[in-house]
Formats: sequence, C-alpha cells, structure tokens
Amino acid sequence: MSNRHLARSLALQSLYEWDFHSQDKDQAQSIIDRNLKEFAPDMDERPFALSLVKGIMDHKDEIDVAIGKFAPDWPIERITTVDRNVLRMGIYELVFDQAIPSKVAINEAIELAKTFGGESSGKFVNGVLGAVYRDQMANGASKDSDKPKDNQVSNNQTPITKDETDEADGSSPTQG
Repeated sequence: MSNRHLARSLALQSLYEWDFHSQDKDQAQSIIDRNLKEFAPDMDERPFALSLVKGIMDHKDEIDVAIGKFAPDWPIERITTVDRNVLRMGIYELVFDQAIPSKVAINEAIELAKTFGGESSGKFVNGVLGAVYRDQMANGASKDSDKPKDNQVSNNQTPITKDETDEADGSSPTQG
C-alpha cells in the first residue's frame, strides 16, 4: 500500500469518526491528528493526510452541494457515512486540489469505497465522481496535473525556450 493511499485511508476513517460523532469542523483536525499519531506515527505523508482533512472541512459546504447535484436521487443524509465521506474526499481532490490528477482522485476514491463501503459503493462513487469530472471538463476547469508531464510547468519554473537550450549547451542560435 502506498503512503498516499494509507494517508487517504486514515483520513477517511477520521472523517467517518467525525461525521458519526460530532459534525464540529474543528474536531476533524484533532481526530486525524490523533489517528496519525496512533496508527502511523512515522508515515511520510502525514502533512498530506492533515491537509486533505483540512481542505475537506474548508470546502465541506460546497462539496456537499456538489454531492446533492450529482447524486440527486440520494439526499446526503441518506448516503451511508462511508460513501458520503469517500465522495467528499473524491470531490475535494477533483475540484479543489490542483496537484492531484483527476484520474488518481477518482481511482483512489473507488478503491476506498470498495475497501470500506458496501457491495455497490464502488459503482456509486464511480458514477458520482464521473459526473463531477465530466461537468468539470464541460466547464473548462482542467487541471495542470491532468496534462501530460511534458506539458506541465511547475509554479517555480518558466518554460525553457529553444534559445535557452542552445545557450545552455554552449552553442548559440547565431552560430551556424
């Protein structure tokens, strides 16, 4: 199991506990912090798990509106606690986390739904997140992380031009 997958699993379990018991957004951070200390104290992806839960809490209302829009036959309170929180995580990563490729967000959410949810959870999550993804694409909301690697430019880099490449190898565009 990759460290990111483990981080998502712990985040999901923490969201489940938060959703089941309190619904106080401030409690979610203390729950994930406690679970990380107890179950994965040496995990490298601790900051990822913490930021995932924080991001979901910061955008919870918008995420829940999206769940209602893309699963209209299922009022949010009738969706199982596991499926509801897998959807929250998937929608957060699809819509708000620009660093996570859309296909990764969808695949990870489906795997979590299959692992922790019921018999049809994977299909349900796939259907809802697929609809969210198609809506994003239809509205032109593409992510840099979805582009092929050679087309991506990091925030700290500028594209290298042909002239800069020539200068770097000692040749000059004016040299014949």
